[in-house]
Amino acid sequence: MAPKNTPDRKVAADNRRARYDYEIGEVFEAGIMLTGTEVKSLRTGKATIAESYVTVDKNSEVWLVNATIPEYLQANRFNHEPKRPRKLLLKAKEIARIAKGIERAGMTVVPLKIFFNEKGRAKIEIAVARGKQLHDKRETEKLRDWNREKSRVLRERG
Repeated sequence: MAPKNTPDRKVAADNRRARYDYEIGEVFEAGIMLTGTEVKSLRTGKATIAESYVTVDKNSEVWLVNATIPEYLQANRFNHEPKRPRKLLLKAKEIARIAKGIERAGMTVVPLKIFFNEKGRAKIEIAVARGKQLHDKRETEKLRDWNREKSRVLRERG
């Protein structure tokens, strides 16, 4: 059996805190409407999506809010606004599933990572998620520590 080919993705921004703060449910991959200087700035890898979120408006459009893509320093006149809302490109069925997920109590949509796919297009991975309580976060930390300790012991044995 041939090994699976993993897609060649260059990650521009990663929201590592999301997996700690939220129980990740259904994951979607969406395109992002960007200007030229935003794409160039993303390629430098200095964007942050840690405090951002995704919203669906009344026109069934999906927006990425509060994501920071810093200005591209080499472009002087035609630069972009760093924190502007950016439209996400999804199919109508996916938008309906996201909107239905948001309507449920305690659910939100969080961005997980921004990356460039094999064609060089900027994409974002978003997920419908439920916020974790403090005791859930402690349980996650215990499980992570146990797995780390277990792998350490197994490495020492063999």
